[in-house]
Amino acid sequence: MEAYAQSSKLVPKNLRLEYLENPMGLDNPLPRFSWFLESTDKHAFAQKQTAYRILVSSTAKNLAKNIGDVWDTDWVSSNAMNQIVYAGKALASDKKYFWKVAIKDEKNKLSKWSDDAFWSVGLLNKTAWKAEWIGSEVVFDPSKNDCNIIDPWLRKSFDLSHKPQKAIIHVSSVGFHELYVNGKRVGEEVMATAVTDHTKRARYISYDIASYLKKGKNVVGIWLGTGWSIHGPYVVKDRPNTPIVLAQSAIYKSEYPSENEEPLFFLKTDATWLLKDSPNQLLGVWDSNRMGGELWNANREDPSWNQETTDESHWRQPTVYHPKLILSSQQVEGNKMMDEIRPIAIEKQADSSYRIDMGVNFAGWTELKLKGEPNQRVDILFSERAQEEMTFRLHSAFVFDQSGEGTFKNKFNYSSGRWITIKGLKEAPKLSDVRGWLVRTDFKSATTFTSSSELHNWIYTTVRWTYENLSLGGFIVDCPQRERLGYGGDAHATVETGMLNYHTAAFYTKWMEDWRDVSGTESIVGNMYDTTFARKKVMSGRIFNNGILPHTAPTYMGGGGPSWGGIVVTLPWYFYQQYGDKQILKENFQLIKDWISFLDSQTKDNLLQRFGGSWDYLGDWLWPNATAEGMNNNSPQTLCFNNSYRVYNLRIASKIAGQLGAIAEQQKWEEEADAYSKTIHEKFYNPQDTSYSDGSMGNLVAALLADVVPSNLKADVFKRLENEILHRKKGHIHVGITGGALLFKLLREQNRQDLLLAMTSQTTYPSWGYMKENDATTIWEMWEKDLPGHSLLHSSYLYPGAWYIDGIAGIKVGKPGYTEFVIEPPLLKSDDLTDAEATFESTVGLIKSKWARSPQGFSLEISVPPNSTALLKVRRDHNLTIPENPGIVEFVSDENDIQTYRLQSGNFTF
Repeated sequence: MEAYAQSSKLVPKNLRLEYLENPMGLDNPLPRFSWFLESTDKHAFAQKQTAYRILVSSTAKNLAKNIGDVWDTDWVSSNAMNQIVYAGKALASDKKYFWKVAIKDEKNKLSKWSDDAFWSVGLLNKTAWKAEWIGSEVVFDPSKNDCNIIDPWLRKSFDLSHKPQKAIIHVSSVGFHELYVNGKRVGEEVMATAVTDHTKRARYISYDIASYLKKGKNVVGIWLGTGWSIHGPYVVKDRPNTPIVLAQSAIYKSEYPSENEEPLFFLKTDATWLLKDSPNQLLGVWDSNRMGGELWNANREDPSWNQETTDESHWRQPTVYHPKLILSSQQVEGNKMMDEIRPIAIEKQADSSYRIDMGVNFAGWTELKLKGEPNQRVDILFSERAQEEMTFRLHSAFVFDQSGEGTFKNKFNYSSGRWITIKGLKEAPKLSDVRGWLVRTDFKSATTFTSSSELHNWIYTTVRWTYENLSLGGFIVDCPQRERLGYGGDAHATVETGMLNYHTAAFYTKWMEDWRDVSGTESIVGNMYDTTFARKKVMSGRIFNNGILPHTAPTYMGGGGPSWGGIVVTLPWYFYQQYGDKQILKENFQLIKDWISFLDSQTKDNLLQRFGGSWDYLGDWLWPNATAEGMNNNSPQTLCFNNSYRVYNLRIASKIAGQLGAIAEQQKWEEEADAYSKTIHEKFYNPQDTSYSDGSMGNLVAALLADVVPSNLKADVFKRLENEILHRKKGHIHVGITGGALLFKLLREQNRQDLLLAMTSQTTYPSWGYMKENDATTIWEMWEKDLPGHSLLHSSYLYPGAWYIDGIAGIKVGKPGYTEFVIEPPLLKSDDLTDAEATFESTVGLIKSKWARSPQGFSLEISVPPNSTALLKVRRDHNLTIPENPGIVEFVSDENDIQTYRLQSGNFTF
């Protein structure tokens, strides 16, 4: 490669492959490269990328010498920085690759090279897997109150003639696992792997263990945790109802072995491994309200279990199993221990138990230093509510050994709550004896937001905290304490909040694969091992229709309705807008077609009819006072809502088809949407008050967002919605999970920040402020606090998290992927909300919006990242002076009192 001077002020940063930083074990033979640009000159404007050059090398040394022996793109004239598909030599399994990128700027000056990045390839061919699935001979007995499986230890000893330089081990487990080499824990991920539909698939994680190995005797240990291995819908004939693992590694003397080099040792799981019961055991049965916790028996502790020195005489052979599972790389960030939480108070109770207040409701792990009597059992109870000792039967236990002292710490389960009650201690714990951690998927934060309003800052941070607590396992659960199911309906309330606040591209890509996996199978409702419930007596795999979807993925169980399965249409479209990634549309297009086909099969006279059982046709869910009014019913209001939502799905599906060039589907779905809209309007419209069906906020919103309302009536129906919010409900929200997501979507699109501000500024029931006034530290499942059996940490009402960024801060997507975005500060007269500031790390780099309103006037600060442009939209009433500057700030239009300017990259103050 030629030498050249590095004179550009732009530097490629944030190198990612398939949205991940230095991923290990990717099984994609054509991965996609991404980066964005940072400028070293904070005063520069209109900086752009005009060309890029990617180098991929087989060794780190070659990359340092600028030798792209695997792929050298040479200079490509393009401003593209995202999803650039690999087009080099065929990638080899079980190999690491190194890459970097440089760019040319708008003046044709060259940047310096980016920092080096790497990735490793997993096993691209299923025939490369030589290992066998192994586990305990003990399988789950669902008749027990607690799981009967003791989490097993597995180990393998072997000798190496040399210190190896290359050793990547690929570990797949059904249930959780931890990996140890010569007594040391490998990696920081906990509760691996990500949750997966184990009727079809198992995910593997690749670990680099070369530095852990040595010449001579070595020991690899794997600790298995029961977890999702006994989830009822995953029961299939060819897979045992017990945690199992499959792992293998070719261990080489050379760091970059040739094709002919034989490995020093080929490690694989098989019958030659050894197995022993660990100290840990699942309490509960991994079912709704029975997630339980963990029982730790200190008498079974053995610090040498994963070391060379252990006594193997009491170990036994594992059982070899033969499940039929697709093996695929995890390809999403793993779970990590995140924020550490310290208790704020410990109180001794009348029964001599100790009640610990952790100060915040959270889902994660707890560590407790305990003192008691030898062989005594201590019970640890978790609660969301101050007045209850235990909620949702979440509890753990610790059995002392002869010392009467020990430490309980989670291993393969987690708790959720604020208060911990410990029973059976002989000595009071100190505050310093107690620690907690949020455990969640390790996606990175993308956004900051703050404003002049204490209430709105509280809503924003509490929504974010709640979202994080729902994300363990590579999907969003409804709640972490009761069900842990991936509801599609709840996803509407969380997905844009997730995308606008975190780097969740890999996360949602994985979750869409989960939806493809469960497609074609009806949902499961009821106790998963009770063969008497409802009509659904067959677990997992009861095909109802090739296009039907269960209401949760990858978890199958739970009730829902058309807007639950409909997430497979809306999520890919929101993702495309956010990341500019067409591949997610292509990958899920057949899934979308199948879903629409299923709905078509349930249609009569242009109306979607009720289908399935009593839990399969839910409309909006958990609006104020919903339990008293009856949610799961056959009322016309549910029929209206679901049909309007179905039209919303069709209109989005038509847009997706248009992007993919599927003209026949595009036209068909748009024609169907128009025909169904006409029928809905004729059947449900109330001309006397310009409403639909029961006149509820939910049905008004669904009809408007789905474009069901005829053009000549839209202004009147919207006015009716405005009246419903401001006058009938006195500024309060009156929708639930799905209706609320649609309401916020509609008002964000219509730029009605005033109506959204009214609903989010309330402090009386029902509102987020009401939660704050009632000492909430997470967002509740219901607008009501004290109805028994409902969660105080839930996905229901997280939709304001997106609005604070694109509504209050005014950072809106323009062209997909933010290559051109919109800055539109709100025109609000609130005495409480006088300023707001947000930063958002988009696919093109860091966007900043900061505005302030005072008696002296209105001010605005904007940062536009290099290689992007912004459309600034300000109302005349802002009275902002925007000086034109050719090539940097250009006037675009003046329509409906909104002045629009195009800004090139740079930092601006108006």
